[in-house]
Amino acid sequence: MIPGSVGKEKIVFRSYIEVRRVNESDINSVFQIAASVGTGQKDSSQGFLVDNYSSDPTYYKEKFSELAKRLDHFYVAENVTGKNRSQIVGFLIGYTKSQWLEDNPSWLEDVHWHPSFDQERLNDFIVVDKTAIQSYLTGHGIGSELYKRLIKDIRQKNIETMLAETIISPTPNFASLAFRKKQNYHLAGVRYEDYIGETFTDLIYYKDISEF
Repeated sequence: MIPGSVGKEKIVFRSYIEVRRVNESDINSVFQIAASVGTGQKDSSQGFLVDNYSSDPTYYKEKFSELAKRLDHFYVAENVTGKNRSQIVGFLIGYTKSQWLEDNPSWLEDVHWHPSFDQERLNDFIVVDKTAIQSYLTGHGIGSELYKRLIKDIRQKNIETMLAETIISPTPNFASLAFRKKQNYHLAGVRYEDYIGETFTDLIYYKDISEF
């Protein structure tokens, strides 16, 4: 076996990763990655996206395309393997406060905020909505590179708070919970959401940008 490979799939190292803003030509790759971790079967230990992306490719590709045009913080990670050779291996979707509330107008009222959470932080914030890495390439620092780019950009806007949701019911996302603990996120609140005929329970976490 060639060093740095698993079967025919080359392991991605951070030094090969370049993170940039998404563009329209990336949408098929973004969808493919989402479909690799967003399926009908939710694996608590591996992490997952809630939607079953393969159920309606046209709808989800159109949704990604719309977000790519509208959002300030939609990034892709490229594995650059040579001149004019690269592959999209992950993406991150973040919303500014105004963009998030445009899509989720009652969100601030729907969250049951923890008594210790300083709601002054809600004056401005970023919500990291989705982070996905090609399913066979997790654990190689790709997600960290995506976060580095996001943090660099939001520091320039003087935004101090990052928020993120993690599902604990009906299927707990243990991988996401472990990530929040490892990265020293703090509990901000809890939210209940009716979606696809089920009630989802989401924990809301926050982290100060200065902590990164």
